[in-house]
Amino acid sequence: QHIDDTGTRVNGDNHYCHIVDSPLATHYKTTPSKNRLNVIDVLSNGKSRGFRCNDEALQIMEILKTPQYALKRLAKLSRNQDYDQEFINNWLPDKLPRLNDQQHETILSSMAIAAYHAQSDYPVVKLLICDDAAQFRWVTNELSLCWIHEGRHYKKLSPVITYHQKLQQRFLRAFWRFYKKLNSYRDKPTAERAVWLERYFDRLFATRSGYEALDKLTVRTQGHKKQLLMVLSHPEIPLHNNSAELGARQRVRKRKISFGPRVQDGVQAWDTFMSLIATAKKLGINFQDYILDRIMKTGHIKPLAELIEEKSQQLNLGASWQGT
Repeated sequence: QHIDDTGTRVNGDNHYCHIVDSPLATHYKTTPSKNRLNVIDVLSNGKSRGFRCNDEALQIMEILKTPQYALKRLAKLSRNQDYDQEFINNWLPDKLPRLNDQQHETILSSMAIAAYHAQSDYPVVKLLICDDAAQFRWVTNELSLCWIHEGRHYKKLSPVITYHQKLQQRFLRAFWRFYKKLNSYRDKPTAERAVWLERYFDRLFATRSGYEALDKLTVRTQGHKKQLLMVLSHPEIPLHNNSAELGARQRVRKRKISFGPRVQDGVQAWDTFMSLIATAKKLGINFQDYILDRIMKTGHIKPLAELIEEKSQQLNLGASWQGT
């Protein structure tokens, strides 16, 4: 799944619209904020939040620098039980009153991620294609970063010295050559070519030019190696997040024309109809025909969920996950 977000005003207050996108469907969902809890809510299709304090949750908390005294107290909770929002809201202030707001949110999001991964009521998204925003980390087992986003950082450099300008231009040419090689790999993936491309990546981004700003960016890109080379393990995924960004652009256009909904029913109407329009377009269905079919109850057009399932089998979108 692709994911992105953009600002939305609801009755004059700042909210965020999340766009979850795939080759066959687009889903818009507006929430008050864009933290990890809200991302999980979106991927859970609004299902009530659950919280689980298992090994995965504790590991995420430790990586995110949760105090040790809090980890010891949290470790005493049952590892196989989901807790509801009310229990957590009462338990945390009572047992861990010294937590600040950031630590409190870290614990909530870590437990919510663990509960999301442990449940079996609906499919868990295995991989997200997104930008490097912090709220997307840990939500899925695998994360793929957008190469277009990565390239923008290099393009935005503004060297003054002519020599640095040439270094920037030379590196950008090498960057996009490598991008084309990755795209070619998607058509004919082999283990040998994957190894070669990984070594190519190491050589390209290990180069130090002497232009400090450029060298800092190559070090940054090296740190994202796993996420940027996710295509080597899953050749069916694209190298960019353009589809979700285009979905966000549609929301921006709607926002400029109508500014924003005033009440929750309006929020739901915006999200629902934008999701239907975008999904119908991807499935090759005329939206006016779809609406008339539903209003007249003629039943000529199948439910969108059935069409998505049928076409997903033809495209075989999860080929690299089969048997895992």
